[in-house]
Amino acid sequence: MSSSPIRALPSWFATFALFIGLTMTQDVHAASDCPPLLRHTFPKLQDKTPQSMCQYRGKVVLVVNTASYCGFTRQYDGLERLYSELKSKGLVVVGFPSNNFGNQEPGTEKEIADFCRLTYGVQFPMMGKTDVVGPATNPFFQSLASLTGERPQWNFHKYLIDRSGKQVTSFGSRVAPDSPEFVAAIQRLLAESVR
Repeated sequence: MSSSPIRALPSWFATFALFIGLTMTQDVHAASDCPPLLRHTFPKLQDKTPQSMCQYRGKVVLVVNTASYCGFTRQYDGLERLYSELKSKGLVVVGFPSNNFGNQEPGTEKEIADFCRLTYGVQFPMMGKTDVVGPATNPFFQSLASLTGERPQWNFHKYLIDRSGKQVTSFGSRVAPDSPEFVAAIQRLLAESVR
């Protein structure tokens, strides 16, 4: 004897409701596990898909505001080298292109993505073009500046976030990715466990 569509509805609905409930529980659980500092989502540079910074919880996160036409642009090489050498140990480099300084990132997001990939072979995550200073500063950079007391003064300012997502250290643009003090700071954080 076949059941009518009306009788089948409660079974289907119950399954659907269970799926939605589990999904929402996972989202709430993921958000509760994510440090407040990382609770931001940005479009991916290459295709604008939403990227939650929470995916990097438990990692050492190096945040850099980047530009394609700057005297420091060659730091892309060092940043990519750090990322490729240390990502297996828990480092992630996240680039945020910005045109806030000297009009040195005037291009479209596609132009920026192509430049990074073709010129420097950038594989580390890059987010969409954003403001890192001024009245339109994105909330993540507002938090980083608030925690460190230092706003970016130019392109390639670096913020180093520990595995807990609570401690942030600021490094100016002149600090090269391969400078001994900078590498030592990264290594120290990589050696720590999540607090």
